[in-house]
Amino acid sequence: MTSNNSTAVIDETQTTQYVTFYVGKLLIGLPIDQVQEINRHFDVTQVPHADASIRGVINLRGEVVSVLDLPKILGFGPAEVTRTSRNVIIHHLGERIGLIVDDIADILPIPKNEIRIAPANVKGVEGRFFRGVYTTNTQIAVILDVSETLATDSNASQT
Repeated sequence: MTSNNSTAVIDETQTTQYVTFYVGKLLIGLPIDQVQEINRHFDVTQVPHADASIRGVINLRGEVVSVLDLPKILGFGPAEVTRTSRNVIIHHLGERIGLIVDDIADILPIPKNEIRIAPANVKGVEGRFFRGVYTTNTQIAVILDVSETLATDSNASQT
């Protein structure tokens, strides 16, 4: 008789691809499977009485997508849309959401065992927004905790 141990084994050496982008000078990563696309679609329609962190909504190929001001949520102040700004469209809990970011960086392969616990504060941003920290040869990349970021009251993050 053979034993079938169905306990999942987590491979700590597993590498995940992360889409990285900048908010201010902070390099932020999201697992590539959470990102649908990156575009320059900033023609948002403002939503009356919406939370201050909601920049508005866009029509993305027939679907209404909320666009959030990620710099504002993280406490950097309202995003200024420049020629390097992008709208990162993510999937979260069955919904598509746009995040305004300052610039796109690269795709980083990050081994799971090299992600460290986020400190209480990373470059002036509360550590609760991050799932972890990865150190490259030249800088630190933080892994965004989308659930915590979206649950944040924008009034609490204003400086």
